[in-house]
Amino acid sequence: QVQLVESGGGLVQAGGSLRLSCAASGRSFSTYKVGWFRQAPGKEREFVAAIRWSGGSSLYADSVKGRFTTSRDNAKNTVYLQMNSLKPEDTAVYYCAAGGGSIYHTDYNYWGQGTQVTVSS
Repeated sequence: QVQLVESGGGLVQAGGSLRLSCAASGRSFSTYKVGWFRQAPGKEREFVAAIRWSGGSSLYADSVKGRFTTSRDNAKNTVYLQMNSLKPEDTAVYYCAAGGGSIYHTDYNYWGQGTQVTVSS
């Protein structure tokens, strides 16, 4: 089992920044890739970014490329999502997940509880 706990969400004005954290624990969590997804009310869950614990390039959705950056701190077993130049359309519940690292939410086995991000115009 892998446990994931997100934190760092909140309310921010358009153009502002937030950093989300995803703390991981449990057996063999480092063998998984970590993905970030978001879900706005009435919409399907959407891929945001993915990263490997072991390093290498990250993957981003076109809608966040150049504004969001995902990184990891292996010593703290934590993955981060730095979100800059936020837009009202970024408003959603953000989830981190552990799994295969693709853009498809069905590729992920373990999910955090989610954290709300609200961007005001």
